Amino acid sequence: MNTLRHNLPVLMLHNINPEWTSEELLETEQDVATLSTALNELGHPVEIVPIEGECLMDRLSIYNPNDYIVFNWCEEIPGVRHSEPRVAAVMEEMGFVFTGSPYDVLKLAHDKPKIKQILDAANIPTPYWNVFKTPESGQWNIFPSIVKPAHEHCSIGISPESIVTCPAELSNRIEFILETHKQPALVEEFINGREFLNAVWGNQNISMLPPVEMDYGSLTDIRDRLFTYEAKYVAGSRLYENIDMRVPAELDAQAKFELEQIVIATYKATGCRDYGRIDVRYYNGVFYVIDVNPNPDINPQTSMTCAAAEMGYSYGKMGSRIINLAAERHPIFSKKVSMKESPY
Repeated sequence: MNTLRHNLPVLMLHNINPEWTSEELLETEQDVATLSTALNELGHPVEIVPIEGECLMDRLSIYNPNDYIVFNWCEEIPGVRHSEPRVAAVMEEMGFVFTGSPYDVLKLAHDKPKIKQILDAANIPTPYWNVFKTPESGQWNIFPSIVKPAHEHCSIGISPESIVTCPAELSNRIEFILETHKQPALVEEFINGREFLNAVWGNQNISMLPPVEMDYGSLTDIRDRLFTYEAKYVAGSRLYENIDMRVPAELDAQAKFELEQIVIATYKATGCRDYGRIDVRYYNGVFYVIDVNPNPDINPQTSMTCAAAEMGYSYGKMGSRIINLAAERHPIFSKKVSMKESPY
Protein backbone atom coordinates (compact mmCIF):
# COMPACT_ATOMS: atom_id res chain seq x y z
CA MET A 1 0.00 0.00 0.00
CA ASN A 2 1.01 3.64 -0.27
CA THR A 3 2.88 5.06 2.71
CA LEU A 4 0.85 6.50 5.56
CA ARG A 5 1.87 9.78 7.14
CA HIS A 6 2.95 9.16 10.73
CA ASN A 7 3.54 12.74 11.92
CA LEU A 8 -0.09 13.85 12.09
CA PRO A 9 -0.83 15.24 15.60
CA VAL A 10 -3.57 13.45 17.50
CA LEU A 11 -5.92 14.20 20.37
CA MET A 12 -6.83 10.83 21.90
CA LEU A 13 -10.38 11.46 23.16
CA HIS A 14 -11.89 8.86 25.47
CA ASN A 15 -14.52 8.73 28.19
CA ILE A 16 -14.11 7.83 31.83
CA ASN A 17 -17.22 7.04 33.85
CA PRO A 18 -16.97 7.79 37.59
CA GLU A 19 -19.29 4.83 38.21
CA TRP A 20 -16.77 2.33 36.83
CA THR A 21 -14.91 0.03 39.18
CA SER A 22 -11.22 0.58 39.83
CA GLU A 23 -10.49 -2.42 37.60
CA GLU A 24 -12.53 -0.97 34.72
CA LEU A 25 -10.82 2.40 35.09
CA LEU A 26 -7.38 0.79 35.07
CA GLU A 27 -8.24 -1.32 32.02
CA THR A 28 -9.40 1.74 30.10
CA GLU A 29 -6.31 3.71 31.01
CA GLN A 30 -4.08 0.83 29.92
CA ASP A 31 -5.89 0.43 26.58
CA VAL A 32 -5.64 4.15 25.82
CA ALA A 33 -1.99 4.21 26.84
CA THR A 34 -1.22 1.20 24.65
CA LEU A 35 -2.67 2.77 21.50
CA SER A 36 -1.26 6.22 22.28
CA THR A 37 2.22 4.78 22.81
CA ALA A 38 2.00 2.72 19.62
CA LEU A 39 1.01 5.81 17.62
CA ASN A 40 3.70 7.91 19.26
CA GLU A 41 6.36 5.35 18.46
CA LEU A 42 5.43 5.66 14.79
CA GLY A 43 5.86 9.43 14.99
CA HIS A 44 2.38 10.75 15.80
CA PRO A 45 2.42 13.42 18.51
CA VAL A 46 -0.39 12.27 20.84
CA GLU A 47 -2.14 14.11 23.65
CA ILE A 48 -4.58 12.06 25.73
CA VAL A 49 -7.83 13.88 26.53
CA PRO A 50 -10.04 11.99 29.02
CA ILE A 51 -13.67 13.11 29.29
CA GLU A 52 -14.92 12.71 32.85
CA GLY A 53 -18.06 14.87 32.84
CA GLU A 54 -20.68 16.50 30.65
CA CYS A 55 -18.63 19.57 29.66
CA LEU A 56 -17.09 18.16 26.50
CA MET A 57 -17.11 21.53 24.74
CA ASP A 58 -15.23 23.18 27.61
CA ARG A 59 -12.71 20.35 27.66
CA LEU A 60 -11.97 20.75 23.95
CA SER A 61 -12.06 24.55 23.88
CA ILE A 62 -8.34 24.86 24.70
CA TYR A 63 -7.39 23.10 21.46
CA ASN A 64 -7.29 24.56 17.96
CA PRO A 65 -9.15 22.30 15.49
CA ASN A 66 -6.62 23.23 12.80
CA ASP A 67 -3.80 21.65 14.80
CA TYR A 68 -5.11 18.12 15.42
CA ILE A 69 -6.94 15.05 14.26
CA VAL A 70 -9.18 13.81 17.07
CA PHE A 71 -9.12 10.05 17.57
CA ASN A 72 -12.68 9.54 18.78
CA TRP A 73 -12.64 6.67 21.27
CA CYS A 74 -15.71 7.87 23.18
CA GLU A 75 -18.73 5.66 23.74
CA GLU A 76 -20.64 8.32 25.64
CA ILE A 77 -20.49 11.59 27.51
CA PRO A 78 -20.10 10.33 31.09
CA GLY A 79 -23.39 10.27 32.93
CA VAL A 80 -25.50 10.89 29.83
CA ARG A 81 -27.26 7.83 28.40
CA HIS A 82 -27.27 7.29 24.65
CA SER A 83 -24.86 10.21 24.20
CA GLU A 84 -22.37 8.56 21.84
CA PRO A 85 -23.74 10.59 18.88
CA ARG A 86 -23.62 13.78 20.94
CA VAL A 87 -19.83 13.50 21.20
CA ALA A 88 -19.60 13.71 17.43
CA ALA A 89 -22.16 16.55 17.30
CA VAL A 90 -20.08 18.67 19.69
CA MET A 91 -16.90 18.11 17.69
CA GLU A 92 -18.69 18.90 14.43
CA GLU A 93 -20.04 22.12 15.96
CA MET A 94 -16.55 23.10 17.12
CA GLY A 95 -14.95 22.34 13.75
CA PHE A 96 -12.84 19.35 14.78
CA VAL A 97 -11.99 16.61 12.30
CA PHE A 98 -12.29 13.27 14.05
CA THR A 99 -11.93 9.60 13.22
CA GLY A 100 -14.94 7.46 12.53
CA SER A 101 -18.52 8.16 11.62
CA PRO A 102 -20.35 11.49 11.95
CA TYR A 103 -23.21 12.37 14.27
CA ASP A 104 -26.05 11.26 11.98
CA VAL A 105 -24.56 7.80 11.43
CA LEU A 106 -23.85 7.25 15.12
CA LYS A 107 -27.41 8.32 15.89
CA LEU A 108 -28.74 5.95 13.22
CA ALA A 109 -26.85 3.03 14.77
CA HIS A 110 -28.86 3.48 17.99
CA ASP A 111 -32.07 3.03 16.00
CA LYS A 112 -32.07 -0.67 15.20
CA PRO A 113 -35.49 -0.65 13.47
CA LYS A 114 -34.29 2.13 11.13
CA ILE A 115 -31.17 0.11 10.32
CA LYS A 116 -33.39 -2.86 9.50
CA GLN A 117 -35.50 -0.69 7.19
CA ILE A 118 -32.36 0.47 5.36
CA LEU A 119 -31.15 -3.12 4.94
CA ASP A 120 -34.54 -4.26 3.66
CA ALA A 121 -34.70 -1.36 1.19
CA ALA A 122 -31.23 -2.23 -0.11
CA ASN A 123 -32.12 -5.94 -0.45
CA ILE A 124 -29.40 -6.85 2.04
CA PRO A 125 -30.28 -10.10 3.87
CA THR A 126 -31.24 -9.54 7.50
CA PRO A 127 -33.39 -11.68 9.82
CA TYR A 128 -37.16 -11.21 9.61
CA TRP A 129 -38.19 -8.67 12.26
CA ASN A 130 -40.85 -6.58 13.90
CA VAL A 131 -41.09 -3.96 16.64
CA PHE A 132 -43.39 -4.30 19.65
CA LYS A 133 -44.50 -1.52 21.99
CA THR A 134 -46.76 -3.76 24.09
CA PRO A 135 -46.33 -7.34 25.34
CA GLU A 136 -48.96 -8.52 22.86
CA SER A 137 -46.96 -10.36 20.19
CA GLY A 138 -49.86 -10.61 17.73
CA GLN A 139 -49.34 -13.00 14.83
CA TRP A 140 -45.60 -13.51 15.37
CA ASN A 141 -44.98 -17.24 14.92
CA ILE A 142 -41.27 -17.54 14.10
CA PHE A 143 -39.29 -19.49 16.69
CA PRO A 144 -36.66 -19.43 17.96
CA SER A 145 -36.52 -15.63 18.05
CA ILE A 146 -34.33 -13.07 19.75
CA VAL A 147 -35.71 -10.06 21.62
CA LYS A 148 -33.59 -6.91 21.90
CA PRO A 149 -34.03 -3.34 23.08
CA ALA A 150 -34.66 -1.30 19.94
CA HIS A 151 -32.30 1.54 20.87
CA GLU A 152 -29.25 0.12 22.66
CA HIS A 153 -25.75 -0.99 21.66
CA CYS A 154 -22.81 -2.97 23.12
CA SER A 155 -25.19 -5.93 23.62
CA ILE A 156 -27.01 -4.08 26.40
CA GLY A 157 -30.23 -5.93 27.18
CA ILE A 158 -29.11 -9.15 25.50
CA SER A 159 -28.65 -12.31 27.57
CA PRO A 160 -29.46 -16.02 27.19
CA GLU A 161 -33.03 -15.11 28.18
CA SER A 162 -33.26 -13.03 25.00
CA ILE A 163 -33.75 -16.24 23.02
CA VAL A 164 -37.41 -17.26 23.07
CA THR A 165 -38.96 -20.45 21.74
CA CYS A 166 -42.72 -19.99 22.20
CA PRO A 167 -45.36 -17.21 22.34
CA ALA A 168 -45.44 -17.13 26.15
CA GLU A 169 -41.67 -16.62 26.40
CA LEU A 170 -41.86 -13.99 23.67
CA SER A 171 -44.51 -11.94 25.48
CA ASN A 172 -42.62 -12.18 28.77
CA ARG A 173 -39.37 -11.01 27.20
CA ILE A 174 -41.03 -8.14 25.36
CA GLU A 175 -42.55 -7.04 28.66
CA PHE A 176 -39.11 -7.24 30.29
CA ILE A 177 -37.60 -4.95 27.64
CA LEU A 178 -40.46 -2.47 27.90
CA GLU A 179 -40.25 -2.27 31.69
CA THR A 180 -36.48 -2.49 32.16
CA HIS A 181 -35.20 -0.45 29.24
CA LYS A 182 -38.20 1.87 28.74
CA GLN A 183 -38.19 1.44 24.96
CA PRO A 184 -39.77 -0.77 22.30
CA ALA A 185 -38.60 -4.33 21.74
CA LEU A 186 -37.09 -5.45 18.46
CA VAL A 187 -37.95 -9.09 17.75
CA GLU A 188 -35.98 -10.99 15.10
CA GLU A 189 -35.85 -14.51 13.81
CA PHE A 190 -32.86 -16.07 15.56
CA ILE A 191 -30.31 -17.27 13.02
CA ASN A 192 -28.68 -20.24 14.74
CA GLY A 193 -25.67 -20.35 12.44
CA ARG A 194 -22.04 -19.30 12.21
CA GLU A 195 -21.29 -15.73 13.35
CA PHE A 196 -18.72 -13.45 11.74
CA LEU A 197 -17.48 -10.06 12.93
CA ASN A 198 -16.31 -8.15 9.87
CA ALA A 199 -14.18 -5.04 10.19
CA VAL A 200 -14.28 -2.61 7.27
CA TRP A 201 -12.28 0.52 6.53
CA GLY A 202 -12.04 3.18 3.87
CA ASN A 203 -14.20 5.83 2.30
CA GLN A 204 -13.94 6.16 -1.46
CA ASN A 205 -12.12 2.83 -1.64
CA ILE A 206 -13.64 0.47 0.90
CA SER A 207 -12.30 -2.94 1.88
CA MET A 208 -13.13 -5.66 4.37
CA LEU A 209 -10.47 -7.03 6.68
CA PRO A 210 -10.21 -10.80 7.19
CA PRO A 211 -13.48 -12.07 8.73
CA VAL A 212 -13.36 -13.17 12.36
CA GLU A 213 -15.59 -16.03 13.50
CA MET A 214 -17.06 -16.31 16.97
CA ASP A 215 -16.97 -20.07 17.53
CA TYR A 216 -19.82 -21.33 19.71
CA GLY A 217 -18.93 -24.98 19.08
CA SER A 218 -18.52 -25.89 22.76
CA LEU A 219 -21.95 -24.45 23.66
CA THR A 220 -24.85 -26.79 22.94
CA ASP A 221 -27.69 -24.75 24.46
CA ILE A 222 -29.14 -22.43 21.81
CA ARG A 223 -29.56 -19.70 24.46
CA ASP A 224 -25.79 -19.59 24.97
CA ARG A 225 -24.96 -19.04 21.30
CA LEU A 226 -24.87 -15.26 21.67
CA PHE A 227 -22.07 -12.72 21.91
CA THR A 228 -23.61 -11.06 24.97
CA TYR A 229 -22.21 -8.25 27.14
CA GLU A 230 -20.97 -10.94 29.54
CA ALA A 231 -19.29 -12.84 26.71
CA LYS A 232 -17.57 -9.68 25.48
CA TYR A 233 -16.47 -7.99 28.68
CA VAL A 234 -16.66 -10.23 31.77
CA ALA A 235 -13.36 -12.11 31.90
CA GLY A 236 -13.68 -15.46 33.65
CA SER A 237 -17.41 -15.76 33.00
CA ARG A 238 -18.71 -18.97 31.48
CA LEU A 239 -19.51 -17.46 28.08
CA TYR A 240 -16.32 -15.39 27.95
CA GLU A 241 -14.27 -18.53 28.49
CA ASN A 242 -16.22 -20.80 26.12
CA ILE A 243 -16.54 -18.67 22.98
CA ASP A 244 -13.44 -18.80 20.81
CA MET A 245 -12.38 -16.20 18.25
CA ARG A 246 -11.14 -17.69 14.96
CA VAL A 247 -8.86 -15.42 12.93
CA PRO A 248 -9.14 -15.68 10.03
CA ALA A 249 -12.45 -17.50 9.67
CA GLU A 250 -12.45 -20.59 7.48
CA LEU A 251 -14.56 -19.90 4.38
CA ASP A 252 -14.24 -21.06 0.82
CA ALA A 253 -13.49 -18.44 -1.83
CA GLN A 254 -17.08 -18.09 -3.07
CA ALA A 255 -18.54 -17.74 0.43
CA LYS A 256 -15.92 -15.18 1.37
CA PHE A 257 -16.69 -13.21 -1.80
CA GLU A 258 -20.43 -13.21 -1.00
CA LEU A 259 -19.75 -12.18 2.60
CA GLU A 260 -17.55 -9.30 1.47
CA GLN A 261 -20.17 -8.04 -0.98
CA ILE A 262 -22.87 -8.00 1.71
CA VAL A 263 -20.63 -6.42 4.32
CA ILE A 264 -19.40 -3.60 2.08
CA ALA A 265 -22.94 -2.97 0.78
CA THR A 266 -24.09 -2.61 4.40
CA TYR A 267 -21.22 -0.26 5.27
CA LYS A 268 -22.15 1.96 2.34
CA ALA A 269 -25.92 1.81 2.85
CA THR A 270 -25.66 2.91 6.49
CA GLY A 271 -23.13 5.68 5.80
CA CYS A 272 -20.22 4.38 7.87
CA ARG A 273 -17.03 6.42 7.59
CA ASP A 274 -13.34 5.56 8.04
CA TYR A 275 -13.98 2.21 9.74
CA GLY A 276 -16.72 0.09 11.25
CA ARG A 277 -17.81 -3.46 11.96
CA ILE A 278 -20.65 -5.42 10.40
CA ASP A 279 -21.82 -8.53 12.27
CA VAL A 280 -23.24 -11.35 10.18
CA ARG A 281 -24.67 -14.83 10.71
CA TYR A 282 -24.47 -17.57 8.10
CA TYR A 283 -27.16 -20.22 7.75
CA ASN A 284 -28.27 -22.41 4.84
CA GLY A 285 -26.02 -20.57 2.41
CA VAL A 286 -27.22 -17.06 3.32
CA PHE A 287 -25.28 -14.33 5.15
CA TYR A 288 -27.67 -12.32 7.34
CA VAL A 289 -26.62 -8.92 8.73
CA ILE A 290 -27.48 -8.83 12.43
CA ASP A 291 -25.76 -5.64 13.59
CA VAL A 292 -24.03 -2.51 12.30
CA ASN A 293 -21.42 -0.85 14.53
CA PRO A 294 -19.93 2.39 13.15
CA ASN A 295 -17.91 2.92 16.35
CA PRO A 296 -16.54 -0.51 17.27
CA ASP A 297 -14.19 -1.02 20.15
CA ILE A 298 -10.58 -1.31 18.99
CA ASN A 299 -8.74 -2.27 22.13
CA PRO A 300 -5.81 -4.69 21.65
CA GLN A 301 -7.98 -7.82 22.06
CA THR A 302 -10.89 -6.94 19.76
CA SER A 303 -11.79 -8.58 16.48
CA MET A 304 -10.79 -5.59 14.34
CA THR A 305 -7.34 -5.43 15.92
CA CYS A 306 -6.86 -9.16 15.34
CA ALA A 307 -8.09 -8.90 11.75
CA ALA A 308 -5.71 -6.01 11.06
CA ALA A 309 -2.83 -8.00 12.56
CA GLU A 310 -3.69 -10.86 10.18
CA MET A 311 -3.05 -8.39 7.35
CA GLY A 312 0.30 -7.35 8.82
CA TYR A 313 -0.82 -4.21 10.61
CA SER A 314 0.66 -3.55 14.03
CA TYR A 315 -1.68 -1.93 16.54
CA GLY A 316 -0.10 1.45 15.93
CA LYS A 317 -0.24 1.15 12.14
CA MET A 318 -3.91 0.19 12.30
CA GLY A 319 -4.62 3.33 14.31
CA SER A 320 -2.46 5.40 11.98
CA ARG A 321 -4.39 4.25 8.94
CA ILE A 322 -7.64 5.36 10.59
CA ILE A 323 -6.06 8.73 11.42
CA ASN A 324 -4.86 9.15 7.84
CA LEU A 325 -8.36 8.48 6.54
CA ALA A 326 -9.73 11.23 8.78
CA ALA A 327 -6.90 13.57 7.76
CA GLU A 328 -8.23 13.64 4.21
CA ARG A 329 -11.12 15.77 5.57
CA HIS A 330 -8.88 18.18 7.48
CA PRO A 331 -8.59 21.75 6.10
CA ILE A 332 -4.81 21.82 6.67
CA PHE A 333 -3.58 18.24 6.73
CA SER A 334 -5.58 17.17 3.68
CA LYS A 335 -3.39 19.47 1.58
CA LYS A 336 -0.28 17.79 2.91
CA VAL A 337 -1.38 14.18 2.78
CA SER A 338 -0.78 12.56 -0.58
CA MET A 339 -1.90 9.12 0.55
CA LYS A 340 -4.42 7.53 -1.77
CA GLU A 341 -6.55 4.82 -0.26
CA SER A 342 -5.64 1.34 -1.33
CA PRO A 343 -7.57 -1.87 -0.68
CA TYR A 344 -5.24 -2.37 2.31
